[in-house]
Amino acid sequence: MSQLTILYISLSGNTHSFVSRLRDYLSLNHNITPRLINVKELRHETFALSEPFVALLPTYLEGGNGLDNGNQEILTTPLGDFMASHDNYKYCFGIIGSGNRNFNNQFCLTAKQYAERFGFPVLDEFELRGTSSDIERIAEKILHAQAAFTN
Repeated sequence: MSQLTILYISLSGNTHSFVSRLRDYLSLNHNITPRLINVKELRHETFALSEPFVALLPTYLEGGNGLDNGNQEILTTPLGDFMASHDNYKYCFGIIGSGNRNFNNQFCLTAKQYAERFGFPVLDEFELRGTSSDIERIAEKILHAQAAFTN
């Protein structure tokens, strides 16, 4: 059985729902049972990761339009702190963002900011809790990115 670590933060439950369904899909269809790390449950504690991982996070920004204002991350900063600690970001092979398309330019902006900050790619994005087709598409992108990262 292959190994996969998924680092994420979920505040409203949407990202947790997506990650749980993604775990089930990977287990059933690819014989992979991912290790899930919800940074929210760590309560600002950090530790070093030594295996490749993918990150998922929702977008919570402070007001504005995401272009000339309203691009300041709020609520999800513990994920960035965890990635920065112990240089964990060096093991991240990509990030997936979630959000609400009603927020236009702010949709998944936090994932894009993390990609720029830490130097890894945005693999994909989904809205709110995601759909089953999002799960299938994103699972394939994760597996492809992980294979490329480890080779």
